[in-house]
Amino acid sequence: MKQEINGKKPILIRRFKSIRTSILLSYILVVLVSVAVFAMVALNYTEKTVLENAEEYSTQLINQVNSDIDSYMDYLRNTSILISSNADVHDYLFGNSGDAAQKEEQIERIITQFRTILDTRDDIVNIGIIGKDGKYIINQGLFHINENIELENVEWLQKALDNHGITAISSSHVQNVVAGRYEWVVTLSRGLQNKSTRDIEGVFFVDLNYSSISELCDAISFGNRGYIYILDEEGSVIYHPQQQLLYSGLKQEKIDEVLHAKERSFVTEDGKLYCVSKSSETGWTVVGVAYVSELLKNSGETTKIYVISAVLILLAALVLAVFLSREITKPIKVLSNSMREVEKGNFENIMLDVRGENEIDRLGASFNMMTTEIKHLMEQNVEDQRQKRKSELMALQAQINPHFLYNTLDSIIWMAEWGKNKEVVLMTSSLAKLLRQSISNQNELVRVEEEVEYTRSYLTIQKMRYKDKLEYDIQVVPEVMRYKVAKLILQPLVENAIYHGIKYKEGKGSVLIEGFIKDEELILRVTDDGIGMTENQLAHIFEKHETDMRRNSVGVLNVHERIQLYHGKEYGLTYKSSPGVGTEVEIHLPYEKGEQHEEEKMD
Repeated sequence: MKQEINGKKPILIRRFKSIRTSILLSYILVVLVSVAVFAMVALNYTEKTVLENAEEYSTQLINQVNSDIDSYMDYLRNTSILISSNADVHDYLFGNSGDAAQKEEQIERIITQFRTILDTRDDIVNIGIIGKDGKYIINQGLFHINENIELENVEWLQKALDNHGITAISSSHVQNVVAGRYEWVVTLSRGLQNKSTRDIEGVFFVDLNYSSISELCDAISFGNRGYIYILDEEGSVIYHPQQQLLYSGLKQEKIDEVLHAKERSFVTEDGKLYCVSKSSETGWTVVGVAYVSELLKNSGETTKIYVISAVLILLAALVLAVFLSREITKPIKVLSNSMREVEKGNFENIMLDVRGENEIDRLGASFNMMTTEIKHLMEQNVEDQRQKRKSELMALQAQINPHFLYNTLDSIIWMAEWGKNKEVVLMTSSLAKLLRQSISNQNELVRVEEEVEYTRSYLTIQKMRYKDKLEYDIQVVPEVMRYKVAKLILQPLVENAIYHGIKYKEGKGSVLIEGFIKDEELILRVTDDGIGMTENQLAHIFEKHETDMRRNSVGVLNVHERIQLYHGKEYGLTYKSSPGVGTEVEIHLPYEKGEQHEEEKMD
């Protein structure tokens, strides 16, 4: 269950394994998002710009087509004006004077003029004049009016008669006025005024095919599928490259949208760009249709360039991120490694080189101060512990058990009274050795040989005191004797064996002291055949006991701690004991051959 803070569950924050990874991924994420946003904006802007430029360019092209058509129609208007002002035309249609020969000459001159125009213009299908009274000349004079057509019902002709001399342009239609000619044309017509009556009594007309208009429109490229078409003022199609499909209903155009468009260009939902240009001269509307997909056909290449650029930028950013993250986190990593060394207890060569004043440098300076203080405190603590153990050892050396000393002196007096002079000498000599070794030697480490001799003196006294109650044997191999060990570690164990094991045993007891090398360790073993200990007593063997404190004896815990203090935590005492069988305690000490050699050299 998560711990609640002020009634709220804390938010679980997942962190990366290292700060460098966090910085690196954050930097890459920022660059990735930035590049992605930039690429999207750039692509959209590029597409928008390309489309706007395409619209502008297409509109200019449509305006140019419209201008060309206006120029073309201006030429035809001028032609109509020229012919309309021709005296021969007026005399032929409205004059009654002159003989037949003159009439023939007029007709020939008019036909010659028509023939000249037809020969020089491939886009003119028919050219002619028609009067109300039935007179007419069409093309080279070889064509006639279609007898099945009533001229009063011909829209373009009636429009020319009603326009009072203004040139009119029809929408595309099938010209059926001329007999035998049924072609799709656009008719340019102009009413002819009878100067005598001032009325419009005749019409000049020119039927145009789509060759010139088609050439003007086809000269402009709107892509592979784009095209241009033309509408008149009423929305009727004048020209379309697929005009037959329109009339058959197989194709439709957005004529209403074009006629009512408020902008010069617009894009439809089906992906078409419409560019519109209306002529003030003809009233026609030129429409250019282009497919947006074709206008943006290079957007794929642009996208590829942007993607490649983005990938290159990301790679460069990745390399830069790796370099920068390494440089930024380098002081942190050094600090982290130094802290790991401190955790291991290594305080050597861990001082950081602090040169700046940023947060990391201040943290490094604090770390230096902390480690210096910790090192100082540890050294002080070690020295305090050493002095404490030294004081304890000195106190132990000076505190020969009063009861032991009293009993020993009492035994000496008793033996003296009974005339046992040899025993008095031996016990007095052993006590003197014991006191001399306790008081004179101030070293904390002594040779095993000295520790054994000290214990031997102690056992000699105890054996004489307990008479037939105690036996002892010392079996220490010679190579062990030269090693140095913590002082006063063997005798306290022997004392415990006597007072806690053999003293309460019925009959004689024995103590065996052994010293040998086993499994790269120096082992001193004290074995007694006393009353032994229970499992519960063994479990609390390294605890301080009130009886020890009252007797001022050296506790097992004290011996165990001093061994570990001088020789390491992996060494110390191990106990084995069984009730009624006895107790065995081993002192485990370090064994190094090199140390033995050094000791031999010192000798």
